[in-house]
Amino acid sequence: MVIVLYVHNRPAYLKVAVHGLSQVEGISEALLIVSHDGYFPEMNAIIEGIRFCQVKQIFAPFSPHIFPDAFPGITPGDCEKAESRNCKGDPDQYGHYRSPHIVSLKHHWWWMMNTVWDGLPEIRNYDGHILFVEEDHFLFPNALRNIEALSALKACKCPECYMANLAPADVNFKGERINALVADKIGNVGYAFNRTIWRKIHSYAEQFCSFDDYNWDISMWVVVYPEWGSTSYSLRGPRRSAQHFGKCGLHQGQKQGQPPCFDEGGQLPPVEEEDKIYNLDSNWIVRYSTVQGYDRGFKGWGGWGDSRDRNLCLDFASMYHVGVTI
Repeated sequence: MVIVLYVHNRPAYLKVAVHGLSQVEGISEALLIVSHDGYFPEMNAIIEGIRFCQVKQIFAPFSPHIFPDAFPGITPGDCEKAESRNCKGDPDQYGHYRSPHIVSLKHHWWWMMNTVWDGLPEIRNYDGHILFVEEDHFLFPNALRNIEALSALKACKCPECYMANLAPADVNFKGERINALVADKIGNVGYAFNRTIWRKIHSYAEQFCSFDDYNWDISMWVVVYPEWGSTSYSLRGPRRSAQHFGKCGLHQGQKQGQPPCFDEGGQLPPVEEEDKIYNLDSNWIVRYSTVQGYDRGFKGWGGWGDSRDRNLCLDFASMYHVGVTI
């Protein structure tokens, strides 16, 4: 199994996430790829200290944390307020101009996806599922065995399931705790998919990159997943095998000259005994949940109106496909 850990600059959270990974059954068999959106020594030191599995670090090269005084950071002459004149930049649908630290979230995720699937030699001939997690996701000991089983079962048990998830789409829900598998909305906590699904995602690069919302997940829910069919499901178990923790979102990561966001995120989430072992049954039926949330007609939360961001996003989609029109 390949696991990709998408991180910003929250070292207290990363320590918790890494501890959780270290306790996962079968983790020594995995390749862990850690994707950073900047170079932060404390974050790098935590990853370099990992000894429980193979690790590869990748660093997003076009980041405001690396280029604070030039695009995609703040370029001299950039528009800042709605009433700005004779400046550079395009407003979003609400009249607001880009915020580099906010748009970098979507840039990093899209660069990471393109790099992992199409740019890394270690993955070039890999046809299995890749599990994606973030630094505020705590994996339970059964996470790897459960996601392996779900990935294998979804083709026969749930043809409408494009991905497998370790947790419900509602991050506050612990699961139904019934003897059945669950077809749910595609969530962003511990999600896994294969190269076939990546090709489907990549084919909608234009829609993803032009949608006026700085959130990668909302962009996917609104302009990508609806194109796949009436409902795009993800297969998961009736109990979560991963948990979102902490109160500091990526938006509140450390900025230059400011202290990092901090809360009780440094505490280890509790793990029940049943979540320490493989707890799925391939004979269970699949229960379909009602998928709710952002609809196809949602116009987005904005923050992604600048043509430079949209063009950079499209550049990421084509950087490993020279001569191919996206």
